[in-house]
Amino acid sequence: MEQKYVKEAFDTNWVVPLGPNVNGFEKDLEDFVNTNRSNDTNLNKRVVALSAGTAAVHLGLLNCGVKPGDEVIVQSFTFCASTHPVTYLGATPVLVDSEPDTWNIDPKLLEKAIVYRKAKTGKYPKAIVPVALYGMPYKADLIMGIANKYGIPVVEDAAEGFGSKYKGQVLGTFGKYGVLSFNGNKMITTSGGGALITEDEEHWREIMMYATQYRESYPYYQHEKIGYNYRMSNICAGIGRGQMTILNDHLAHHKHIQKMYEELLADVPGIHVHSQPNTGEYDSNYWLCTITIDEDVKVKGQEDAYKTIVTGAVGGAAGVIHAAESAHTDCEPNANVEAMRVVLDKAQIEARPLWKPMHKQPCYKDVPAYVNGVSEALFKVGMCLPAGPYVSDEDVRYIVETIKSAIA
Repeated sequence: MEQKYVKEAFDTNWVVPLGPNVNGFEKDLEDFVNTNRSNDTNLNKRVVALSAGTAAVHLGLLNCGVKPGDEVIVQSFTFCASTHPVTYLGATPVLVDSEPDTWNIDPKLLEKAIVYRKAKTGKYPKAIVPVALYGMPYKADLIMGIANKYGIPVVEDAAEGFGSKYKGQVLGTFGKYGVLSFNGNKMITTSGGGALITEDEEHWREIMMYATQYRESYPYYQHEKIGYNYRMSNICAGIGRGQMTILNDHLAHHKHIQKMYEELLADVPGIHVHSQPNTGEYDSNYWLCTITIDEDVKVKGQEDAYKTIVTGAVGGAAGVIHAAESAHTDCEPNANVEAMRVVLDKAQIEARPLWKPMHKQPCYKDVPAYVNGVSEALFKVGMCLPAGPYVSDEDVRYIVETIKSAIA
């Protein structure tokens, strides 16, 4: 199906960042987010297809009025794409730690941070960015209640949570804006790309202006505001249109793989599969399946962990990376977790550490952070396991057997 739309783009010479596929993909996304809701409330969200999820975070914050000198609350346990756009705008991220059940932003700590920042700076943060970590839904009702109490807009980072729901409503539709990602490893892919879910036609139009260099309606190029070259290409959107036809299959597959990990690892002492709270409110897409390893679990080769400096980025990061001066940092996974990663890597299984919390990243060492120890503790014991569309039942059994055999 993807090839059909891509071929159509070439056949009609629509290869630039506009065209029928872009319009069609946005319409498919709108149909999905507007129909996946908790009740009969009429949602009329509009979607702008963009070059990356990072661009979506950037434009969402921009249209929330974030300016140099402002502060934005961001979940600390996340990938840097949630925080970096804050700095693009000259603002400061205020990092807030996680709750233990969902691993997402702790609502109680969130409210404390808001109150503390108002007392310290004399003004409230300009936006709040919760993150659906590994697809797990955040407590959207509590977060929105706190945000509305203080009049702060919410930009939902659902980049990892496309298709996940909280209380029956798809993530990305609770706040002022919702961020989606279609990077190569996400629930669906456009090879690279993202989207911003907007409140209505008015906000959609303004985001569209910012995404297309903010060009005014003249026969020549007239720019009254600074815009960006952030639109998705017609070719990438064609891939997205094809992917949307199998989105539900992908969602079902990830949930199936999660269930297999839960069942096959249930009797392995010291290995725990992270699962959604059993309250009926959560419907995670399980973008990545994650485990934690107790500190006292002994893994083969553990004594050699961190003795060799890694020469490439784990996970196949593109581009040039700096050669590390030391195998250690001041916050790293435990030796048994690193040993397990090495064992799996040698067995041709790509496993990764959890995201390193942003408040432990050197580039954010001086920003305000409200921590409770949850994300740092999880980072030291956690690991992500394969869960994508090409991971078969046989693959999961092989992964689990490799984990078992790695335990000394």
